[in-house]
Amino acid sequence: NEAIVKAGGPKNLVVSLDKPSLEKTDILLHHPKVNMLVATGGPGVVKAVLSSGKKAIGAGAGNPPAVVDETADIEKAVDDIVKGASYDNNLPCTAEKEAIVVEEIFDYFMFTMQNHPQVFVLKDADKIEALRKLIILPGGGPNKDYTGKDATYLLEKIGVQAPAETRLVVMETDFNHDFVQTELLMPVLAVVRAKDADHAIDLAVEAEHGNRHTAV
Repeated sequence: NEAIVKAGGPKNLVVSLDKPSLEKTDILLHHPKVNMLVATGGPGVVKAVLSSGKKAIGAGAGNPPAVVDETADIEKAVDDIVKGASYDNNLPCTAEKEAIVVEEIFDYFMFTMQNHPQVFVLKDADKIEALRKLIILPGGGPNKDYTGKDATYLLEKIGVQAPAETRLVVMETDFNHDFVQTELLMPVLAVVRAKDADHAIDLAVEAEHGNRHTAV
């Protein structure tokens, strides 16, 4: 609000409840002076907003893939993906959750990723498996104890010391790996090889699981 006012905007343009509750949320949803609703955070609240009778935008689950083919500016693509996938430790549902990269430029993509100052490329298969066991529950799905945790914290938990500036853990996996198929909400990015752009797009559509949420 201070920034908005400083830029010439009105006071209290953005407000929040001091003590949020379901009861207060319900009052806001049905208040006659509220004309539009935007919600995310889970199927329950999204369903409530979309069935309110008001103009509404609801965001559900997503597993956004990033496709990189031979036409890309690889350095920019890598930097953009790192910024997106590491932002707020990958909590936003719009952040890149997996990268699908065509064979022709795959090695250069990974080389560029490895040289990014905020990336730690995990190559040891045993360490990748240790990370999988740490952040994926035995029955499948992400372990929410590690949701939004720092990349360095996750690596420490599997005995890997990474530079303090590390913001994203990257590794090559096969397409069926949990890190590709599961929306983790953690700064962990699996990279998958594809034969060509068409193959990459086909894999991306499958990895997105029909959520129709986000893809880049």
